[in-house]
Amino acid sequence: MEQKQPQLHRGLEERHISLMSLGAAIGVGLFLGSASAIEMAGPGILLAYALSGVVMFFIMRALGEMAVDHPVAGSFSRYAYQYLGPLAGYLTGWNYWFLWVVTCIAEITAVGIYMQFWFPDTPRWVWALAALMVMTLVNFLAVKAYGEFEFWFAFIKIVTIVAMIVIGFGMIAFGIGNGGVATGISNLWKHGGFFPHGISGVLMSLQMVMFAYLGIEMIGVTAGEVKNPQKSLTKAINSVFWRILIFYVGALFVIMSIYPWNEIGEKGSPFVLTFEKIGIHAAAGIINFVVLTAALSSCNSGIFSTSRMLFNLAEQQEAPQAFGRLTSRGIPGVALIVTAVAMLVGVYLNYVSEKVFQWVTSVATFGAIWTWAMILLSQLKFRKQLNAEQVKRLAFKLPFYPYSSYISLAFLLAVVALMAYFPDTRIALLVGPAWLLLLTAVYFAKGMHRRQHSRESEKTSRLKNETPPQTASLDRRRS
Repeated sequence: MEQKQPQLHRGLEERHISLMSLGAAIGVGLFLGSASAIEMAGPGILLAYALSGVVMFFIMRALGEMAVDHPVAGSFSRYAYQYLGPLAGYLTGWNYWFLWVVTCIAEITAVGIYMQFWFPDTPRWVWALAALMVMTLVNFLAVKAYGEFEFWFAFIKIVTIVAMIVIGFGMIAFGIGNGGVATGISNLWKHGGFFPHGISGVLMSLQMVMFAYLGIEMIGVTAGEVKNPQKSLTKAINSVFWRILIFYVGALFVIMSIYPWNEIGEKGSPFVLTFEKIGIHAAAGIINFVVLTAALSSCNSGIFSTSRMLFNLAEQQEAPQAFGRLTSRGIPGVALIVTAVAMLVGVYLNYVSEKVFQWVTSVATFGAIWTWAMILLSQLKFRKQLNAEQVKRLAFKLPFYPYSSYISLAFLLAVVALMAYFPDTRIALLVGPAWLLLLTAVYFAKGMHRRQHSRESEKTSRLKNETPPQTASLDRRRS
């Protein structure tokens, strides 16, 4: 293993990171979590996804403004460290590791649910353990091989979603698969109206909706391993948002148009139910396989991002130095193993309870909101440090700054307030803050604040040597 000045391999290409971020975000939140969200809001869930999508666009552009000019491993954790202070960076890095551990627990829980489609008598925890072991082994491949693997994983589910949207619109407009009788879109309002549970149902669904978007920020984590950061990150951030919005809103529009929303329960993925409704009964098993690969894909991306975050924390001396060691293939092997061991908790939870999915999604949403808020706050501080000439040189500006940042922060705070209001999601506001308080206690107990204060001048010098954000854009243009 390489122990001195480890370097991640820049083996990821533009197509890899575009599909990786899609793979992370289009997972359990859409294929399984959408069933719970639809139960809460009915067809009004389309409004929740659209509004949340706009906020996510602003968050991603805020991240992109910093990442394009200063691409580093650790991304938003490093930016929080640099612009908001060492404690903010430390909390953000460890929080992101925690939220993806929790999210991967949701993903392997979903794997257990999907495998029961074929093996109904096998306990969920068996499949959860098998999924964790396989995805951990995949992550020990070289980063380019991992990117290729994830590319095709994501490609399978994206093609499936597009096929379902096209076939669904054919059924809606021309009655394809329904005996030539067009179903129309009346199901969107026939069963209690577009807002069957009122606006409160839409508000209650926001936690699950925001969980569905978790993973889109992974583009920033890949910045340290991208061959051409400016070109790749710019294109990926702009395209991924629109693709995800189309896939979520488009897919759910089709589902609820041809299948009454109040009949979508906990019997499985609404995607499987939709294909059965269309009449392609033999396809149900195929679709179940696709949603299974979707859960594995998202878990795969989560393990990738958490290991890179631990690597960054080790570089900043905020985690054991062993986490910064790389294998001969440029993989943070120790960080990978530690993450996998932590995820074994998910296997245990699947063994003791069937309510794991709701618990972990709400906790993960809180962690995601913290991460997104740190991105917005870091960007605000980053921009305030620049003069007018430096702002003009930025290669990838956040639109409608600073109003877009403040509106997005207000939206995130509103989601937290809603999570506190509804009993089913309140657990997140117990576990999430408790985790942050524990991290803070460790931070001060270990004397990290004193060590970081003494290293402040040295740290500032090293960050400048990595090409400061305010000059990176100008340097690239000159070259």
